[in-house]
Amino acid sequence: MKNLPIRSVTARQILDSRGLPTLEADVVLEDGSFGRAMVPSGASTGSHEAVELRDGDKEYFHGKGVTKALHSVNQEIAAAVKGKNAGDQTSLDEAMIRLDGTANKSKLGANAILSVSMAASRAAAASLKMPLYRYLRETFNLKLDSWILPTPMLNVINGGKHADSGLNIQEFMLVPTEASSFSEALRMASETYQTLKKILVSRNLSIGVGDEGGFAPHIPTHEEVLTLLSDAIAQAGYKEKIKIALDSAASEFYQNDAYIFESKKLSAKEMTARYKSWLEKYELISLEDPLSEDDWAGWKELTSELGHKCKIIGDDIFVTNPQRLSRGIKENVANSILIKLNQIGTLTETVETVLKAQKAGFSCVISHRSGETEDPYIADLTVALNAGAIKSGAPCRSERLAKYNQLIRIEEELGKQAAYSGFTPFRMKAAA
Repeated sequence: MKNLPIRSVTARQILDSRGLPTLEADVVLEDGSFGRAMVPSGASTGSHEAVELRDGDKEYFHGKGVTKALHSVNQEIAAAVKGKNAGDQTSLDEAMIRLDGTANKSKLGANAILSVSMAASRAAAASLKMPLYRYLRETFNLKLDSWILPTPMLNVINGGKHADSGLNIQEFMLVPTEASSFSEALRMASETYQTLKKILVSRNLSIGVGDEGGFAPHIPTHEEVLTLLSDAIAQAGYKEKIKIALDSAASEFYQNDAYIFESKKLSAKEMTARYKSWLEKYELISLEDPLSEDDWAGWKELTSELGHKCKIIGDDIFVTNPQRLSRGIKENVANSILIKLNQIGTLTETVETVLKAQKAGFSCVISHRSGETEDPYIADLTVALNAGAIKSGAPCRSERLAKYNQLIRIEEELGKQAAYSGFTPFRMKAAA
């Protein structure tokens, strides 16, 4: 391991895709190598996520300022990591975790710690003159003998907290499973997205977009949306080649032990029955957060009922936390996990969670947040880990396309070394 001492760390407050403050950190090494990283922010957040430190001053960015986190980076973290080896990512991250000293990074802020964690890895990669994805694979000593370009999951209809469409379900996604390459998959999805736009226009429905670039039409029922997407896929010429996936973000419509869904009170069992009917009718490929983050009993029953039919992806229930994932594995809850760097707060813990999931037979989906930046970091991370799938929103808005475009570049760099993941991350294990 080469010693790459850190010379300086500097952070600044920038704006994310929603026009709200977030952090950007610069790390400079003694040899002059430079790394920069920007931290995303969620709207629909799990209550068990590491703490995103905000100022709370209503007179300054309506309480959303991050000057406290900025101070954490420029003062305490900068002093603590000066001279440390950026090439030893695990030791660097552990030093910042110890400096914070809390279980959920509430002292310094997960956003503060993550900005430096990511920027340091970029600086180290620059020093070694390596693409970030190759550096990440090497620095975590990942013994992988292939390069996999991920299957994109594109949120083309926005609901929940991502839009004012009135839909309970937060994301309706297109998943191009049958393509020869990532770039072809992205083309198929883009063409279907544009076909969907034409259908919405023809029906006098809104083509305004939500936080993640998906359309936000006011459609009375979720089943009508699923039918609309099926029509768009067929009209674009990709029937059987593009599948539909859902992110319910069900914690957002869970109140007083019931799911308030399409103005009705439903139990976990009734929600499961609803999903089952959609699986059969629309051949859904995955269900993300179909139930609330602490409804462990409901999750277990839903996984038992539907887990052999499609991927059941845990986001808010796991929050990229290895301890919560361990409980899910032990209790047979879900069979896939969503991975978000800022839910846990360091690169090392993120990788640890992915490796734990993969060892247990869970598939992994590396994900953006609704409040994004132009930083394409997760594209490189996904390829480094052979994660297999990525969520970065619709093929619309530059902060979303930054990730997809970076994957196109990586695919070009890797050439014949790379293979497209396609349907693989969604393949179910054969019954014993």
